[in-house]
Amino acid sequence: MTADYLVVGQGIAGSVLAWSLDKLGYKVVILDDPSLPSSSKASAGVFNPLTGKKMNRTWMSEELFPFAWNFYEDMQNVLHTNLLHFCNIYRPFRNVEEQNSYLSKTADPFTEKYVLEGAENEKFAPFIENPFGGLQITDAGWVDCAEMLESIKTFFIEKNQYVIDRFDYQKIEFQESAVSYKNIKVKKILFCEGYEALQNPFFGWLPFNPVKGESLIALIEDYPLTEIINQGTIIVPIDGKGKCRLGATYSWDDLDWETTAAARELLEDKITTYLKKPFQVIQQQAGIRPSTDDRRPFVGIHPEQPQLAIFNGLGTKGVTLAPFFANELIGNMEEGKELNAEVNIERFFSLYFRSQKELIPNK
Repeated sequence: MTADYLVVGQGIAGSVLAWSLDKLGYKVVILDDPSLPSSSKASAGVFNPLTGKKMNRTWMSEELFPFAWNFYEDMQNVLHTNLLHFCNIYRPFRNVEEQNSYLSKTADPFTEKYVLEGAENEKFAPFIENPFGGLQITDAGWVDCAEMLESIKTFFIEKNQYVIDRFDYQKIEFQESAVSYKNIKVKKILFCEGYEALQNPFFGWLPFNPVKGESLIALIEDYPLTEIINQGTIIVPIDGKGKCRLGATYSWDDLDWETTAAARELLEDKITTYLKKPFQVIQQQAGIRPSTDDRRPFVGIHPEQPQLAIFNGLGTKGVTLAPFFANELIGNMEEGKELNAEVNIERFFSLYFRSQKELIPNK
């Protein structure tokens, strides 16, 4: 089989990159092993212009968000599915100090344009503890990642451009201006393996900082809210009828894919501090986010093997980062356009060459 690109891994990164290439007319083959665990399938897919305890501006949000919205709207129209869900995020204040702190931040012009004037506190009061009120963040929402991944898989299977297999790095054969993997010949192999990239002999030198996260799927009794609730943990309505995702935990230790009783108890305890309604947990999910040391994605061409590239390290904001930087990577590969220096893996080339010297001391 001959194609333009082989995409290894079909999480958020691989799906978005493969779709972007296909839309531009390039022939793409996806290779994925569904027996491997996937953090993308457990992702809440939330996008939020103001994040963290301090409501900081999301990096590059004014560029990333409009690009992502257009991208997912186009995708869902082509695939005839519903992926993009816009909704406000309601942040109830824990105390007067937090109320004063957050409201003072709305004086900032950038922050102010994303905060709804006059939060609908009475609307939330029957369901959420909010004696000190709260604020509502606009231009937010979530992407249905599980639905996207399944739809993309079906799309490429129907085109006979999807291979179910475990990637074997020993089977790569480099040629002068191409590369082959088993019976597939392409211009480049694009690695989008998520946490599995730590085992990749070509890109394992990159400074990943993986984070395990666990979340719960629950049924909340008599809960009609469609807004996301954020008070350290989040409640993301899935169907508008009480089915919600509750999350998430963060752990840099014990990086495995197993769900734990400790994480469930932690989430239940935190959620019940502000959720007034009883809920029943029906599922628990765990994933390992491919985060990075500097919290920026890993995008670019291998320093010595130009037939190989990586698109990874999207961390917790994959749904907004992926469309924009997939487009940037394609522009770099096809037209020689410069990559954003903050995501270009060139920023870590010194680590690669140092690792090569350690392998061959006299090199």
